[in-house]
Amino acid sequence: MNANKPFVIGLTGSIGMGKSETAKLFAAEGVPVFDADAAIHDLYAGEAAAMIEAAFPGTTRNGVVDRAALARQVTGDAGTLARLESLIHPLVADLRTKFLARHDVPIMVLDIPLLLETGTKVDAVVVATASEHVQRERVLGRPGMTQAKFASLLARQMSDAQKRAQAHYLVMTDKGLDHAREQVKMILADIRNKLRA
Repeated sequence: MNANKPFVIGLTGSIGMGKSETAKLFAAEGVPVFDADAAIHDLYAGEAAAMIEAAFPGTTRNGVVDRAALARQVTGDAGTLARLESLIHPLVADLRTKFLARHDVPIMVLDIPLLLETGTKVDAVVVATASEHVQRERVLGRPGMTQAKFASLLARQMSDAQKRAQAHYLVMTDKGLDHAREQVKMILADIRNKLRA
């Protein structure tokens, strides 16, 4: 291992699998976490808004992307969605590079929902996972969520089984927060041991 290069964990998981809570557990252990969703949120409220309005007219309000209006234009249309991603992904990648350069620590986490789908390079993949019925319960409990929307979101992502198959580590999130926290601590202990070896 290059002592000057941080060990980068890629954290992912399908919708409703507890990825965001898992990211908070890594942060609580003092590990810097890059949140791709938060980065997109900031871009939609700032530098990407004009570009998105130009590509998708009627999707901004007061200089900020109206996510519901944008979703109406891109949901269910793979070509339109690919066009949006081609605008946003390079901006997110730039923010991610700046994040990595800003922190001088041995371990960092990139919290990226489509980590495996986009082929982002990391040193280890951590997948947050739960049983299918817990996932369904969590997602359908969200405001404004419907069975159709849930099915559409799942169709855009690799299945949980595919993600698990590519994982170096799993965090089971359906056995309580303490159980998940212990798994995060064990993952970090294992990585630190490897870095010392």
